[in-house]
Amino acid sequence: MGAVEETRVHPETGTTLMRGVRKVTLTFRSQRETIDLPGWYPVDDPTADQGIHDPKDMQVSDRMINVMKARELGVMTPDQIRAARKKLKLTQREASRIIGGGPHAFQKYEAGDVVLSKAADTALRLLSNKPERLSELGACIA
Repeated sequence: MGAVEETRVHPETGTTLMRGVRKVTLTFRSQRETIDLPGWYPVDDPTADQGIHDPKDMQVSDRMINVMKARELGVMTPDQIRAARKKLKLTQREASRIIGGGPHAFQKYEAGDVVLSKAADTALRLLSNKPERLSELGACIA
């Protein structure tokens, strides 16, 4: 394997870019969040937040936007989902079978890749508030 590329040239401007992280402020409705966004940024302007981003870079901003959407919709955020699932002592797969959304739903919810639906949010909140009700769904866990 070759060495990792340290710089690249912007395909439109010809500017030399270097891999780095910059602070970027995202806005969703009334919310604003500043994140560290990885990407390729101009070498000659260390403060520039404009750059080239691959899909993995954009995942950072997409996940934060989903957190802001969850807050706006009044549904659980990824951290709250994870805490509720752990309180119920369920694996991600078990939670997905009980609450719904597909076999990898809770992995996506907890990563921030997908916003929890209002129905799933309600079910998770109800079970989290009364964990003993899980026994009523015992067949779903097995």
